[in-house]
Amino acid sequence: MEHEVFVPVPAERLRDVLADPARVARAVPGLQQDAGAEPVAGRLKVRIGSHSITYRGTLRLSGGEDGTYAVRGDATESRGTGTVALALTLRVADADGGSTVVLGGTATADGRVTELPPESVTSATARLLTRFAENLGTAAAEEPRPASVFDTEVPPPSLLATDGERDEDDGHGESDGSGAGPGEDADAAPTAAPEPSAPGPPAPEPSAPEPVRPPAEAAHARRTMIGRSAEEVDHAPPRGRYAPVPAPQPRVAGAPLRWAAPAAALVVASAIVVGRALRRRR
Repeated sequence: MEHEVFVPVPAERLRDVLADPARVARAVPGLQQDAGAEPVAGRLKVRIGSHSITYRGTLRLSGGEDGTYAVRGDATESRGTGTVALALTLRVADADGGSTVVLGGTATADGRVTELPPESVTSATARLLTRFAENLGTAAAEEPRPASVFDTEVPPPSLLATDGERDEDDGHGESDGSGAGPGEDADAAPTAAPEPSAPGPPAPEPSAPEPVRPPAEAAHARRTMIGRSAEEVDHAPPRGRYAPVPAPQPRVAGAPLRWAAPAAALVVASAIVVGRALRRRR
């Protein structure tokens, strides 16, 4: 069989992908890789018409000196005894606006796939190869990620002095205790010190910055929380604008009404006493 697929990616980038087995494995459509196995090894579910067959096997890809790639694959049905052997030749050719992936070779199979119509098998194979080539183009269009942080370019350390700073440091030589700089004679007579100039007006002292005062509510809350335990602070009622509104107090009766009941009781008691006294006199 022969199959061609156009990919809108330069041929050189496709060759870079084909040289990486891990990226080739990710390009195989529907491949479920086995942990700890070869990069292109695992389970592959193929749909042919209304039937689905799952194969388990490996795929090997090697490059030739003429720029072609040899593809060899062997697989076995996961639920059966059928096998598939694949021998293909892959070639990447330049084309306008991209490149062309040319696939050719043979494939032999037995088992369940031989019971299906040949037209369905051919269509499923062409669809699988087309998606594989398109996935290769997608992987080639992506920017490759660095394998590790140590592969990135490390900037030069900023703490090392530059050449100009080194020259400045070399120019300021250490004195030998006599006060003479480099290039001067230590035995030479010291020059007269310049007379101090008349003192000018004193410079104004910089004013100290004003301390930042917290808001009144924050200061009040801090004063109330100092000296209290965390439990008391957690269960303390809120204050300020978030304080609960107190319930309305019941109205207290006025002073006249408050003394009315005792006065009435006194009048009744006096009437009883007077009545008894009058009865005794009779």
